[in-house]
This record gives sequence, C-alpha cells and structure tokens, in this order.
Amino acid sequence: MAKQDYYETLGVARDADQDDLKKAYRKLAMRWHPDRNPGSEEAEHKFKEINEAYDVLKDDQKRGAYDRYGHAAFEGGGGGRGGGGGGFEGFADIFEEMFGDVMGRRGGGNGGRGSDLRYNLEISLEDAFRGSEKTIRVPTHAACEACNGSGAEAGSRPVNCPTCQGHGKVRAQQGFFTIERTCPNCSGSGRIIEKPCKSCGGAGRVRKEKTLAVSIPAGVEDGTRIRLTGEGEAGLRGSPPGDLYIFLAISQHRFFQRDGANIHCRVPIPMTTAALGGQIEVPTLDGTFAKVSVPGGTQSGHQFRLRGKGMTVLRSTSRGDLYIQAIVETPMNLTKRQQELLREFEGAGGKEKTSPESTGFFQKVKEFWSDLRE
Repeated sequence: MAKQDYYETLGVARDADQDDLKKAYRKLAMRWHPDRNPGSEEAEHKFKEINEAYDVLKDDQKRGAYDRYGHAAFEGGGGGRGGGGGGFEGFADIFEEMFGDVMGRRGGGNGGRGSDLRYNLEISLEDAFRGSEKTIRVPTHAACEACNGSGAEAGSRPVNCPTCQGHGKVRAQQGFFTIERTCPNCSGSGRIIEKPCKSCGGAGRVRKEKTLAVSIPAGVEDGTRIRLTGEGEAGLRGSPPGDLYIFLAISQHRFFQRDGANIHCRVPIPMTTAALGGQIEVPTLDGTFAKVSVPGGTQSGHQFRLRGKGMTVLRSTSRGDLYIQAIVETPMNLTKRQQELLREFEGAGGKEKTSPESTGFFQKVKEFWSDLRE
C-alpha cells in the first residue's frame, strides 16, 4: 500500500513553517501515543507514521529532498534496483553518495562514519519539570580493544587496496554521468589489512552494550531529541563513530495534564465549600501544596489560575501557570439528619436565586413545549 503524504500525515500545508510542524506533531503525538491507547495496533501504527513524517519534515535537507522526489528519496530507488526502476536507479546512487552520511543511510560498512543510533526514552512529567540524569544501556558496535579499532593483528601492516589503488574511491560510467563511489573492498580507506584481527575479524569493532549517562534539561517537551555526538556505532577500521539520538516521550501523569508551559488539574470540591466558599489546598509539580480561595457559589468547571505554578520553560528561569478546574462533588451516603436538612433547604424555596441556571433551563423547556402546542 502506498505511503500517505507526509504533509497529509501531519495535517499541514506544504508551505508550513517549523512552528506549525511542531504544533501539529505535538497534537497528534499526544493523541496517538501508545501509552494513551494501550493495546491499540492502530494507535501504534499512527504514532510511527507521525514520527516518521515529522523526522523528515523538521530537517531542512531531508524536507527539500522529499519535496523534490517524494518517498522515493528515502527508499533507494522506489521501483527497486533489480526491477524496472531503470532510470531512477542512477539517481538513487547519486543521492546516497551526496546525502547518505547526513541522513544516516550510510553506516560504517560503507566506509564513512559509523551509523547514527536512535534510543527511545520515556520519562515522567516530574523529570521533565525538574530535569534529571538518566542511565541508559545501548546495544551498539564499539571499537575493538584487541586492535584498538585498526582491524589488524599486532605487527601486521595495511597495504594499498588493489580495487581502488589506494584512492578509496572507484568510478563507474552510467549514461552521461561518471559516478564516483566508495570502494566496496576497502570501505573507502584505500588500504586493506593483510592479517585481520582475530577478535573483530578485521572490522575494527565488536558488538557490545554501552552504558551512558543522559542529562535531561528542565522544561523538555514530548518528542524532544537529544543528540550525543560520537556515541553512535563505531566506524569500520578506525573510522569516526556516528551519533546517538535520544527521543524523549513523557508518560501520562495521574493528576496533571500538560499544555505547553501550562499545567491543568481537575480538583473535586465538596458541595458545601463550593456553595459557602472556603479554602482548599491543591498539589503542584514541585511537590508542594498551594492554597486556593474558593468564592461562595462556585460552579463545576470553574477554573482558578495560579501564576508561575506550571511547567518549567526550557532554558529559562520562568514557569507557566497552573489551572485548577473545580469539580463540585454531589454528597453521597447521607445520614437521615443530613437528608432532612437538605429537604428543609429545598422546602425553604428561593430556587430562582440559589439555582438560577437549572431554574432558567427548565423554564425555557416549558416555553419550548408551549410553543410547539400552539
């Protein structure tokens, strides 16, 4: 099945700027995040599509390539190298040579730097608020300790590659173009190992798990990408390593919902406090409680704004606001005396003043039915 257009996936116009892309991505990522849709294969599929689209469009170079060539720019020739892709195969090779290192298509096996790696890290809202230090374990290729990454046994010396004569590149004629590619025999180094290291087979790297410390700054958002330079896979035979990209996902909180720098919290309030007024204490993200004065007659859904009690703003000393939404709680499990008191209150009359909203609503309903009968 054909892939959906990346712009359509994010629901943005083709001329959308980075802010529009970020807003659209954030909204869709929150909606389809697997944590919010447990067990949903559709949500998981949608979330992958959204991340794939945003990963391309937020990068100017990738976006430019996508605008010109569509999905084929990232699929190595669209119709396939062995089929009827014919004319496009040449473009795919040229494109890979020009942009492969930048876009992560070329790993250490192609003679350049090592491959970039991606690690998905889930953190709590509190971690995002305060900032934190996380330890992660990443399976990767690391430089071989036996040969110090050279790929050669001790005492052996590299010689010129017979395929490229030491240039590291080979040329091929394709139509009107002469295309220069990395030498497949020496992976671009121009030299080959006569006696390969027995530990790594001459590759200069071995498979292992690496433990890293990741510093998460305060105020990060869901989908934030952290780049650790040089912590990706080691390149072949001493080639420089790639980078490691940490993609952050913020888990759903029990009490708070985040909206940018602002935090929302639904707080149940006793009917008596809402009717008579009073004071309540509400939780905040910094682990303390804030006092809120509730005026008499507060209705369910009313919002109280606490300035500077919201989310930390990235690379700033300021904070967003905390919005408390009052949910007036109807009394339950009343004693006989409590029921009698409520009946006395109801019998005292004055509903027009104490419950103007419900009184007005039912009055409008009566007028509506009266009009229908006429």
